[in-house]
Amino acid sequence: MLNKLRQLLAEKKLDALLINSTNEFLVEYNALEENSRYKLTGFSGSTGDAVVTADKVYLFVDGRYHIQADNEVNHNIVTVIKLQTGETMIGKLQELLPQKCKLGMIASKNSLSRFEEYSKFFEINLIDIDPFDEELDLRNENTKKISDNLCGLTVEDKLENLRKHLGSEDAFLITSLEEVSYIFNLRDFSIPYSSKIFRRAIITKNSANLYARDEYEKYHKDLKSIKGKIFIDNKTINVRDYEIIKDKAVKKYCDDNYKISIISGMKSCKTEAETKHYKEAFNKTDKAVKAIRKYIEENDNISEYDIDKKLEEYFIEFGAKNLSFKSIVAKDKNSALAHYSKSSKDEIIKDGSLILIDCGAYYDGGLATDITRVFVKGKPTELQKKVYTIVLRAFLNAFNTKVETGITSGFEIDNKTREFLKVNNIDGFEFNHGLGHGIGVSVHEYPPSLSCSEIAKVPITNGMCFTIEPGLYNKDHFGVRLENSCYLENGQIKSFVKMNYENKLINYDLMTEQEKIWLKNFEVI
Repeated sequence: MLNKLRQLLAEKKLDALLINSTNEFLVEYNALEENSRYKLTGFSGSTGDAVVTADKVYLFVDGRYHIQADNEVNHNIVTVIKLQTGETMIGKLQELLPQKCKLGMIASKNSLSRFEEYSKFFEINLIDIDPFDEELDLRNENTKKISDNLCGLTVEDKLENLRKHLGSEDAFLITSLEEVSYIFNLRDFSIPYSSKIFRRAIITKNSANLYARDEYEKYHKDLKSIKGKIFIDNKTINVRDYEIIKDKAVKKYCDDNYKISIISGMKSCKTEAETKHYKEAFNKTDKAVKAIRKYIEENDNISEYDIDKKLEEYFIEFGAKNLSFKSIVAKDKNSALAHYSKSSKDEIIKDGSLILIDCGAYYDGGLATDITRVFVKGKPTELQKKVYTIVLRAFLNAFNTKVETGITSGFEIDNKTREFLKVNNIDGFEFNHGLGHGIGVSVHEYPPSLSCSEIAKVPITNGMCFTIEPGLYNKDHFGVRLENSCYLENGQIKSFVKMNYENKLINYDLMTEQEKIWLKNFEVI
């Protein structure tokens, strides 16, 4: 395939070709059988794209995947570019590729916003067909209507909110699966690690139509028939769809300063009903995690794989419809891989083993839960206790940040936490990912974001739901990440997660009196 790609470079007179991890819906967790970057490099992480040149294959990964990428790729073929905190793929590409580089980009697998950004630095040649694409597996869907009492707003409520922005001949084009699922209160739990339906939508003053994956011709025809403006989100529409309607396309924002689309703005602030459902969902998630802790404590000669399977059983037992992502069950050195996903039968839990578990699920309302806890079998080492305690303190300080609603951003909270971890540095341990992300229909939702990127400067407002998940990692020892999913209510950060922390892993001598009070107030179960 690499020879075929380089033939394409020559035919199109390109210097480089971008190979994506996503599909035409720009999803984060794309099935590996549709993941072109995986087919090229062998790297199975959820995000990170590749670039092919005449003599190189570059794979770009952020801090969550540095170790995993090294473990999975053939280094004789693939050069792993490890993005550090604050670095971007486009910034690195400008260093690696020649000026005025001719870069090929698959039109259906890149967002309009990415195309616009890359066009500032490279000469973009749009490619119609991904060389890795095969015939789509158009499986039978199992779409379910979510009851109004779990959503808080009916479909008509949401459509009415959107139609206020439409002229008589205008339309909204919705290409984000999360947004379509949200607007129409529909879910599909039959897809692993997802609750989204695979549909596009066109909403006008008088109609709201959904289009399946195999209805592209009808979708294309209906788009071209719209006479007025077509409102889009440049972050979620792919370039192929945009090219159909670009003369009529208008970016429609609910916040001109931060360029948030109207629908993502609606979706990010949960209703009282959604918040209530989330509390019930996290109560069940807590029960599953508490049960797996007991399983680890009471059983010997169990593996990461055994824990992973038992955890899924507990989730189903406590009412889950589906997991919201592949659970991470990682012992000792594996826990230093932020998104380790192997859950090996060969990794046996022994006395002193540290086990990191990052997991979540979907329940009746179709909203994703997310939690990370760290356990130890038997007696912990002093280093385990020290790292665990520093990460716990980082969480408590972030969690107790005073938030000025609509002003304080995730960028500020992330920055404050990085400063804390810098002051309380443990030699050899790194914090190499964002502090948190929004949650909702997808386990990673935007807005909000808690990170050092520009998108995290969007202010946090009441009703927003997000994770706070500081971590410290050392590939030669272990990693500790402690993640709570939270929400903002009346300017105060509150936690959906009530699962307590591990007392035997806490060194109270390292904690301030205020932090001890915060911890006491936090622990509920």
